[in-house]
Amino acid sequence: MESHRVQAHPRELGATRLAVPVGLHTGLGCDAVGVPARFGFKILSRLPAKGCVYADSDWWWWLVPAGSDHDLTWPLPACYAPGAEIPDRRPRLIHHPDGTSPYTPPIPLYLLVCQLTGIAPSWPAPPVGSAL
Repeated sequence: MESHRVQAHPRELGATRLAVPVGLHTGLGCDAVGVPARFGFKILSRLPAKGCVYADSDWWWWLVPAGSDHDLTWPLPACYAPGAEIPDRRPRLIHHPDGTSPYTPPIPLYLLVCQLTGIAPSWPAPPVGSAL
């Protein structure tokens, strides 16, 4: 199971950083998880908590706390974008959270992406002898 990680440089590949609306707290930093638009409404309607969601005609993007790819492999065709820097497709904000956090909880998002793509969720096993 492989994931795609965006590694665009703004001037070279035409990237943009998703703008967080004023008044939302980003103390955990921001990354983004993108999926093809065909999965967008399914994920949005099934998530119990939603942060900022952006969309264009081809991709939907969810803001998640920085490092939400640590020990996770997001299944293809999902795309993980460190720093919420995505290919410049001119996405627009389509969901504003009710509270002050811009984040979608990454684990429920990960599980839904796995379910919709037919990929079993996978976490690395804890080291032998470690306490949980």
